[in-house]
Amino acid sequence: MDQRIIDLYDDFTHGGIARRELLERLAAIAGGTTAAAALLSVLQNDYALAAVVPEDDPRLATETATWDSAGAKTSGYLARPKGGGRKPAVIVIHENRGLNPHIRDVARRVALEGYLALAVDALSAGGGTPADEDKARDMIGALDPAAALASYVGAVAFLAGHAESTGRVGAVGFCWGGAMVNRLAAAGTKLAAGVAYYGRTLPDADVPKVSAPLLLHYAGQDERVNAGIPAFRAALDAAGKPYELYVYEGAQHAFNNDTNAARYDKAAADLAWGRTLAFLKKHLGA
Repeated sequence: MDQRIIDLYDDFTHGGIARRELLERLAAIAGGTTAAAALLSVLQNDYALAAVVPEDDPRLATETATWDSAGAKTSGYLARPKGGGRKPAVIVIHENRGLNPHIRDVARRVALEGYLALAVDALSAGGGTPADEDKARDMIGALDPAAALASYVGAVAFLAGHAESTGRVGAVGFCWGGAMVNRLAAAGTKLAAGVAYYGRTLPDADVPKVSAPLLLHYAGQDERVNAGIPAFRAALDAAGKPYELYVYEGAQHAFNNDTNAARYDKAAADLAWGRTLAFLKKHLGA
């Protein structure tokens, strides 16, 4: 697909332009409104594909969990293997579309690897993630950054103290969630490992606060996010922080999202996921 179209949609998904402008500019590139509408159907997530692990998989138990975060109630989707016993835990942090079917599916994938997997809904205080993705994006854009971070700080404590937890907690996040993983690693929690997929980098001043090893995945075609890599790498090196960093050449932002036909890259996603699981096992056990 034309890189201009991918870049245009990326600008839209991150709040740079409104849907009307997106359609107008798509029409200009594609040669008409009918072609633009067809392109939009390919560019948008198709959650009918979000069932790599079925919701009723008999190997898993799932439920809605709630906990206190700085005086506010936060909720999330908790998935775990059946059979009891203590397990390490992983927080799954969504993109700027909220806790949608794809992220629930990712949580189930993590759970099948032997973890307590908690997909936090950052929009809990506003009534939860709405079905309308554009509304969810706008709600996330309006979140107070400190309050949003507090939701995940509370999730670390919740999972560390869970009856089925070993006390070892990691986090994996995507896009907005990748940036949140970086922030959470510098928030003074007991986080034991962080995996950030194409997430905005930390300011230099916050890097010395990082207290968890990081695995950083970036897409080769993601100029917006990748502009921050050199300074982030230099700051991590200067502070002596443990990290692994990979750039997947030719891959688009959101390459892990297999509900998005235009940007999903199976080769990059499979390689990054294998590295993610190995990293979590190394630092959390399983």
